[in-house]
Amino acid sequence: MIGVDLGTTNVRIHLKGKGVLLREPAVIAVVKGTTEVKAVGQEAYRMLGRTPGNITALRPMADGVIADYTLTERMLKAFISKVLTGPSRFIRPNIMVCIPSGITDVEKRAVVQAAREVGARKCYLIEETVAAAIGAGIAIAEPVGSMIIDVGGGTTDLAIISLGGIVVSESLRIAGNTFDRDIMAYVKSRYNLLIGDRTAEQIKREIGAAKIVTPDDARTIEVRGRDLIDGMPKSVTVSTEDVVTALESSLKKIADAMVKVLEQAPPELVSDVIERGIVITGGGALLRNLDAYLSGVTSIPVGVASNPADCVVLGTAQALDMVHVLKDAYFDEARP
Repeated sequence: MIGVDLGTTNVRIHLKGKGVLLREPAVIAVVKGTTEVKAVGQEAYRMLGRTPGNITALRPMADGVIADYTLTERMLKAFISKVLTGPSRFIRPNIMVCIPSGITDVEKRAVVQAAREVGARKCYLIEETVAAAIGAGIAIAEPVGSMIIDVGGGTTDLAIISLGGIVVSESLRIAGNTFDRDIMAYVKSRYNLLIGDRTAEQIKREIGAAKIVTPDDARTIEVRGRDLIDGMPKSVTVSTEDVVTALESSLKKIADAMVKVLEQAPPELVSDVIERGIVITGGGALLRNLDAYLSGVTSIPVGVASNPADCVVLGTAQALDMVHVLKDAYFDEARP
C-alpha cells in the first residue's frame, strides 16, 4: 500500500512497512515540444532556469491540482518505479492520494486517472487537512474540535475536524509558491533586480519570517540577479524585514481565512480549539514565526507539528489502514 502526497512543490511517497522512501521536487524535464522525459525530481529541479533550448523543465502541478495530466502521470510513474523495486515492482498497489479540499470533481478524476495509469489496483482520495491531522497525531475521531492549517506549496487548507469529519473548511491557492512570487516581486520593485524562483526560495528558507519577534530574527543574505536598468549582473543585500514586508499581503489572506473558519464553526468547537490550540503542518509551516504571527491574530495558541513537511504523507499512509472506518466520510474509490 502506497501513500502519496502529490504536492505542487514536492512529491512524497510512503510505502507501508518501509516509511517515507521518496521526497523529491515535483519537477519534470522533457524534450521541448514532446513528452519525452529527460529527468524527474531532484535532477530535473537542478535544471530549472538552466536548460538548453531543446529541453524544458517545468512543474506539472499548479495550485495543488494537475495542470498537465500527461506529464504528471509520467512523473508519478517514474517516482513510483523508484519506490517499488525488486519483486514488489510487479505488484499492483492500493494508492492513497491526498487532495486539497477545494478542488473540483473534474480535478479529482484527473488524480484518480493518473493513479490508474501508474498501475493502482484501487485509488483512494483523502483531503489534505484530514491527512495532515492524522499525520500530526491528532485523534480525529474524538468528539472534540481540532483545527489544522496545512500550508503547502500550492494551497493552504484550513479545517476544523470533529468526530472524524470536516465541520468547516477553507482552501486558498496561496502558499509557499505564492511566497516565492511575492519575494520576487518585492525585490524587483525595491531593488530593480530580477531574480528567479530558486533564488526567491533560497531567500525564504534562509532569512524568511512571518514577523520579527526577537533581534536574532533579523538576518540578511546577498542575492544576485539582473539589473532591470542596465541589464547587467548585480548583487544586493536582502533583509528579513524585506521578506516580512513582501509576505504581508499573502499572510493576511491566510489569517483572514483562519478567522473566517473560526467564525463559521459552532461555538462548542471553537471552545475546543481555544483549549487545544491550532496546529500548522506542511512545508510552509517552516516559515519562521508563522505560528507567532497567526497566534497574534486570534490570541489562540498556535503550534507547528513535529516534522510538518511529512505530516500529510504520513497521514495518507496511516489512513490506508483506516479505510474500513473512514471510507464513507473521506474516500473516493476507483476500480480500474
